[in-house]
This record gives sequence, C-alpha cells and structure tokens, in this order.
Amino acid sequence: MDGMPDSPWPGTGLEPLAGRVLEYLVSVPSADAVQVAAAVGVPGPAAEEALRQLARASLALRADGVTPRWAAGPPRASLGALLARRRAELARAEALVERLHQTYEEVSAPRAAHLVEVLEREEEVSARYGQLLKGTSAEVLHLAKPPYVTGQHTSARDVGVADGVRMRSVYETDGFTDAVSLETALRGTAEGGQLRLASRLPVKLVVFDRAAALLPVRGDRPAAGSLVVHSPALVEALVALFESVWERAEPVSLATRREGPLPPVPAPRPEDPAPGSDAQAVRPDRRTREILHLMATGMKDDTIARVLKVSRRTVQKHVSEAGALLGARTRFQIALLAAERGWLAEEP
Repeated sequence: MDGMPDSPWPGTGLEPLAGRVLEYLVSVPSADAVQVAAAVGVPGPAAEEALRQLARASLALRADGVTPRWAAGPPRASLGALLARRRAELARAEALVERLHQTYEEVSAPRAAHLVEVLEREEEVSARYGQLLKGTSAEVLHLAKPPYVTGQHTSARDVGVADGVRMRSVYETDGFTDAVSLETALRGTAEGGQLRLASRLPVKLVVFDRAAALLPVRGDRPAAGSLVVHSPALVEALVALFESVWERAEPVSLATRREGPLPPVPAPRPEDPAPGSDAQAVRPDRRTREILHLMATGMKDDTIARVLKVSRRTVQKHVSEAGALLGARTRFQIALLAAERGWLAEEP
C-alpha cells in the first residue's frame, strides 16, 4: 500500500508509511511502537523506522520510559518546512531544465539559424515525428495522404501524448482505404480526435502546437526525406493551409455519417417485418454491426473486407441481411436506420 499512486505524502518528502503513521499519531494523545504498528498494519520494525523518520523531521516526539511512547509534534510548522525545502528543490530542477535547453539550442544553432531541419532517412523521420508528438501539449493538425511513412501512424496513446491535446486530421478519400490508415483513424477518434475526409489534399502535413511542422521533401516519395519547419512565418502559413482544407473537408463520425436530412422510411413490402415484430427487435450479430459501423462512414465493400479480413461476398451478405431486417433498399438507408436502432453503438 506504500506505493499507492494517490498518496500525497511523496510530495512532502515523507515516505507514504511515515505519512500514515503521522495520520495515526495526530489522532491519539500518544502511542507506543506496538500500537502504531497495529494501527497502520505493518510489522514492528517498519513502524519504528517510520517513527524515527518523523522524529528527524520534528513531526513526532519520543517520551522515554519503560515502554517508550510517541506523540505527534505540531504538523503545520514541521510540514511547512518540508514543503519549503521541496519547493526549493523544484526551483533548482526548473533552473536545470532551462540550462539544459539553452545548451541544446546553442548546439543546434545551425538548425535554428535556418529554421528548418532536414531529415534524410525514414527511420529518422519516424523517430522525430514521435519526439514532436510526445512533446505536444495543446494541438496536432494532420493532413494524411498516401504514400505513408510507417512511423506517422503512431497514435497519441502509443507515445504518451499529454491528456487534453486536441487532434484534428483530414485524410484524402482515395488513401483512406488501407487497414493501417483506418486503424489509426479509429484509434485517434476513440481518443477524442476529430476526423474529416477530402477528395484531394495539397500536401502531407503534421503541425505540432502551431510551433513546428513536419512535411515531406517529395510528396510521392517518403524515402526522399522530410522537413521539420520551425520558422514562425512558415508554420503560420501551413496552419492557414490546414484550416482552409479543414473548412472544406467532409466531417466524418466513425459511429455514423449523416449526409443531409434523413430520407423517408421506405413503404413496407409484403416480405418486410412488421413494426413491433420480433424481427424488428432483433439485434444483429457482432460481425454485422462491425460491417454496418464501417459502412456508415462511407467505406466501400472492398475496403471493409480488407479491414475486417473477410471476403467481399461476406460483407455483401451481411449488408443484404441487415437491409432485409430493416426494410431498407439502399446502403444509405441501411446505415441511417441501423444508427436509429442503436446498432452502431458500442456494446454496453
């Protein structure tokens, strides 16, 4: 229990066990080591070591006798002194970070002077991408089109991006067909990202915190290397380009995509299930729901088949059965009616 992540005691400089012992001591007039050990549920030697730590910090006072007893000292003054020391240590650590960063910038002067890094190898591009992504604190802007660099499919979760980072991605529609891109987009939206599709993108681009941008030297050849742009003016121009593309791109929800008003529900056919019938209440199996989920984003049968590793015939069979169950005649109606039934929602 000493290593509990929610314990506030490490922030004071005290071991968690010593903090628990102090919490006990302030609640009683005094106690011997045996009573302390029993109260906090640890062996006697561990309790005695915690008491000695508190005594060194003037947080516990020992009264000698046949059986030594311990009482808490005034915690506000003693803990205040400990916290003051911790603040001083943090200030020194922050100063060290600043010195290290200054040295880094001095050593990287040629790069800073030109405001552009040139990355020549694919593995160098992937490593730098991960580094920039991990250092992001506010926002990532992403224009994605093939051919892809493998490392640029790294997700925020994979590299430990800070919570609260806003991620917006626009994928070129024709390139949004391979399993890696789809998996990356699905994971990104699951982590709170926003996704849009555009028929054509002018360039592949990633912008980190509006402070640095990564783009290829040649869009058709990832192996030709990439550029990391630090120039504020250039980054600002690239952000404006992204926003222009974003404004024109089509929003896509990977739960369901609605393109305009709902179509009218088709008139029932003799073979259609009647409203309120058992067939209407049936929830399709997991495979059918997965296919409908991807179909609702606008994916074609061949793409869905590749993503789910099934045949095109299997995809069409599940879509046809769902259409019959819903009384829908088109794929668009199937997707919308499936969404209204809750078939595209995650399992509870």
